[in-house]
Amino acid sequence: MKKYVLLISLALTVAACSVNPVTGESEFSLLSMDAEVAVGETNYLPTRQAQGGDYRVHPHIQRYINDVGRRLVKVADNAELPYEFVVINNSVPNAWALPGGKIALNRGLLMHLKDESQLAAVLAHEIVHAAARHGASQQTRGALLQLGANALQAGAAGQPFQRVAELATSLGGSAWLAKYSRKDELEADLHGMRYMHRAGYEPVAAVELQQTFLALNGSDKSQKTHWFGELFASHPPSSKRVAANQATARKLGSGSRYTERYERMIAPLKVDALAYRAARDADRALAKNAPDKALALLDQAVSIQPEESIFWRLRGDAWRQLKNLHNAELAYTTAITKNSIFYLNFLARGELRYDQGQTDAALADIQQSYDLLPTERASYYLGIVARDQGQLRRAKMHLQAASAQPSALGKRAQRALINLYLESAPQQLFNVSVLRTEQGSVRVQLQNTAPVALLVERLQIEDPRPGIRWARRIDMAIALPSGASTTFDIGDPVAETMPPAPLLAAKVVVASLVE
Repeated sequence: MKKYVLLISLALTVAACSVNPVTGESEFSLLSMDAEVAVGETNYLPTRQAQGGDYRVHPHIQRYINDVGRRLVKVADNAELPYEFVVINNSVPNAWALPGGKIALNRGLLMHLKDESQLAAVLAHEIVHAAARHGASQQTRGALLQLGANALQAGAAGQPFQRVAELATSLGGSAWLAKYSRKDELEADLHGMRYMHRAGYEPVAAVELQQTFLALNGSDKSQKTHWFGELFASHPPSSKRVAANQATARKLGSGSRYTERYERMIAPLKVDALAYRAARDADRALAKNAPDKALALLDQAVSIQPEESIFWRLRGDAWRQLKNLHNAELAYTTAITKNSIFYLNFLARGELRYDQGQTDAALADIQQSYDLLPTERASYYLGIVARDQGQLRRAKMHLQAASAQPSALGKRAQRALINLYLESAPQQLFNVSVLRTEQGSVRVQLQNTAPVALLVERLQIEDPRPGIRWARRIDMAIALPSGASTTFDIGDPVAETMPPAPLLAAKVVVASLVE
């Protein structure tokens, strides 16, 4: 054990020592810069999809945010990263950065900023998180904890460093958006304000944002506190941060606000605000099974902003609740026309088409949705279609993914997956061992490894020795709850016909669900 821990320590010391590109300090990181860039590239699109997709109604807003971001990158550390800046079509105020310079902020946050300098404060802060490799440092700390818990196993494999590095790189996008440490936040504040100053922006804007966030965070009854919950979860405000930012601002001096330019650029968002509120209320009405009310609200939303695909997709949901499937398909198709790179538009139409028996058309839509974002819903339908087409391996893969979720659909996927195994390979749902005892009798131990109760109806026992072809099937009726096991002896005359081999092989060949 000590040997393996020593090997791990040496591997980490040699391979994980790196220099923070922003502070110049030596730090541990289990990811190389190339690995970080790969993490960002891999997770950027699915993370954006999961949070609402890219905002596309007013393309000039995307260009504007990118221009401000590029202005800051020119004066930033680690500027060689492949930075990207995207506005997410989400009303919740939030911003985040993935490793490798992949940065996003929500449409909703733009509504709460007063000028371009405050926008620059948000973007500069996220640039520092990427430039200083805060995401990699955060995941390194988590990976080291797991490494310590599995030191013996990792050492025995001979490649402990590689195992932990693989753990870090395999994490999905959500894992990289967790809460930053206080040190990371203070570092992002300090250097972000320095970038703002170098780019000609007013550093006091960063102080103003922190003061606002701190006030909201301290007001437990404020509706805005809940509204800003995601932002506060990953970027916790504090009085210490406000004080530090004030001191930094005094040292840096003043800069430009660009208030008029900011107001001009986001003016369309303010015009559309009423439409998004109507759509939010329509979504709530649909949750209460009130499609007529939802359609009335969505008529308002579309009259204000007909180019927003969200409104058309919700109209499709409303028509579907009203059983008007023709209008539902038209609405979903319009949503796709407005935004053909958002997974949910394709998924909604694909589900509708599947329910109408249009399997080929449904499969095309759902596969398109899955390619943009592999979801539980898409996995379920892809699994069911693959099962019906006899593609058992593909069906098992998708149903396994869908059944991992603790939801009603996840349970349906689980049941479909188990039925698939029961039909094609029931032995994979059980652990079975059989042997002869010292007294010469045959003893069977049977365990149900499935997550549901199963009824064992037929067991096959065979001689596993090469060149020997002997097998017997035994009918039975043994109900086993999930995880349960049982042991029983096989009596004469079956036992007497079995070969004298000390070890025999056995498998379940017929089983069914316990209803």
